[in-house]
Amino acid sequence: MKRLTPAEKIQDDYEAKLVSADEAVKVVKSGDQIHLGLFCGVAVDLERALAKRAEELTDVTVCTTMWSYKEPPEILKADPGAKHFHYCSTHLTGTERKQNKAGNCWFLPVQFRENPKFYEECRETFDVAMLQVAAMDASGNFNLGPQVAEYWGVLRNCKKIIVEVNQNMPVNHGQENYLNINQIDYIVEGSNSPLPTISAKEASDAEKKMAEHIVTRIESGSTLQLGTGGFPNYVGKLIAESDIDDLSCHTEMFVDAYLHLFEAGKLTNNKRINQGKMTYTFAMGSKELYDWIDDNQMMQVAPVDYVNDVDVISQNEKMISVNSCLQVDLFGQVNSESSGLQHIGGTGGQLDFVMGAFKSKGGKSFLCTPSTRTLKDGRKESLILPVLPTGSIVSTPRSAVHYIVTEYGAVNLKGRNTYERAELLVSIAHPDFREELIEEAKKMGIWKTSSKVVNA
Repeated sequence: MKRLTPAEKIQDDYEAKLVSADEAVKVVKSGDQIHLGLFCGVAVDLERALAKRAEELTDVTVCTTMWSYKEPPEILKADPGAKHFHYCSTHLTGTERKQNKAGNCWFLPVQFRENPKFYEECRETFDVAMLQVAAMDASGNFNLGPQVAEYWGVLRNCKKIIVEVNQNMPVNHGQENYLNINQIDYIVEGSNSPLPTISAKEASDAEKKMAEHIVTRIESGSTLQLGTGGFPNYVGKLIAESDIDDLSCHTEMFVDAYLHLFEAGKLTNNKRINQGKMTYTFAMGSKELYDWIDDNQMMQVAPVDYVNDVDVISQNEKMISVNSCLQVDLFGQVNSESSGLQHIGGTGGQLDFVMGAFKSKGGKSFLCTPSTRTLKDGRKESLILPVLPTGSIVSTPRSAVHYIVTEYGAVNLKGRNTYERAELLVSIAHPDFREELIEEAKKMGIWKTSSKVVNA
C-alpha cells in the first residue's frame, strides 16, 4: 500500500469528511443541544438545512452568542410556536429582541468573559457544534475568522463538530484561532454568503456632545476600548481630528472606528502588553473592516476570557473604556440591559472594562447615555432616575462606576459619598428634571441636607 504524503493524507481526510449541509444535519436528534456559532461565524447553510427538519424534531435546544443577520433564523420561521426548537442567545440583537417578544427566543444571562467556562462546565454537553470557517490551509487548519470569543468552551464540550467553509471569511491572526481537520467530524462547502455587516447610524446631537466631553479627557498614549454604533465612531472621528496620538487597541469588539483611527495615523499599538497588536475577541463592521483584517499580522483575535480579563485589561496604561448604557439612578447604578421587564441586550464586557480601566495606571471608563428619551406620545423621560424601575438589570454596580456622561457633562463618581454622587448626577440630568430629582434625593436620604430616608 502506497504511503501517503502529509498533503495527500490531509486531502484524503477532507474528501472523506465532505458532505452536503442536508446530510450533515442528519446527525441532529430530538432532545439534542446544538450550538450555531458566533458572530460572523454563525453557520448559515447548516442552520437552513436544520430548519427543513423542524417537523421531524422535538425539544432541540439551539444556542448562539448573537444572531448577526437582519433576517431571523430559519428555524424560528419554520417553528414560530417553539414546538420543535428552543432558541437561546447570550446577547440579543434587534432581530432576536423581536423574536423574544414573540415568545420563541430565550436569553442566557452570563458574564461574557465567563462564557468559555459557562459552556464547558455549566451547561449540558453539546451534541453538535456548527460554525463557519475560512477555507482549509495546506496544513489542514481551518481559521475561525474574526472571532474566537467563547468558541473553545463550546468545542471542548461537544460530541460532533461540523464546519461550514465560507470563502469570504477573513483569515485572522491571533491566539487559539483555528481548528485542525483532525478535530472535525464533517465539512460542508457553504454557499459563500456575505458576512453580516454593521452600518453605524449618524451620531445624534446629544451623542456628539457626549463624545466631546470624553475626548477632552483622553491623553496621548492611551489604549482604547470602543463599542459599536454612531456614538463610538464619532468619538473616533474627534480623536482623529485632535492632537491625541500614539494610541493602542485592546477591545472586546473590533469596529470600524479603529480602521479610521489607523488611517489617520493615530494607532501605533505601542502598549505594554501585546505590543504592536490590535487585540480583540470578535470583530463586526463593514466589508472594508473585514478586508483590512484578512491575513493582517497586526491583528490579534483571542479568547474572551483573556481579552476581557480585568488583570489583562489593566496592564494597558491609560486604558480608556467607552460604552453606552440605558439608565442611571442617583445611587450610580447603571442599567445597560433592559427597559423594565423588556430585555434589550446582554451584559457583554462592560463591567470588565469598567473595572480594568480603573485598575489601569491613568485609566478611565465612561458610561454614556443621553439625558432623556422621547416616548411614543411625545413626552420626554429622564434617563437619570431616582431609582431604577422594577425589572431593570444592574449591569454595572455603583461601587464600580467611574465616569457617567450625558450631553450636559461628564462626572467622576469614584470616591464620592451618596449625596455627592446625587449632586453630580443631577448636574448632568436634563434641566427640566433636576428639581424633581433633588426632591426625590431628599426623600431617599441621599442629599446633603439629610442622610435620613423620609417616610421610611
